[in-house]
Amino acid sequence: MYSLFLSLPPQAADTGSPLMSLLPFLLIIVVFYFFMIRPQMKRQKELRKYRESLKKGDKVITTGGIYGRIAEVKEKDVIMEIADDVKIKIDKSAIIMDMSDAARK
Repeated sequence: MYSLFLSLPPQAADTGSPLMSLLPFLLIIVVFYFFMIRPQMKRQKELRKYRESLKKGDKVITTGGIYGRIAEVKEKDVIMEIADDVKIKIDKSAIIMDMSDAARK
């Protein structure tokens, strides 16, 4: 049985180009970049710009689902008014959405 395996002809795949064997992997990487990584980076950039442009009076929602109005903006955090005379200090990274337009509708 051992001599049978030695007499088999070489496989046809061994004669192919190394570039052709890597092509499917390169294609998968390109697809992942354009459909997953690039859109996520774009969303993060837009969210960072939004957080930098926060100003007093903006209506926002936090990642925890708290609705409120910005009372004061600092470098890393904001003071948010969630009810009459009820203010909380939250990190800017906890703010995810502008609710000013939704409140007008």
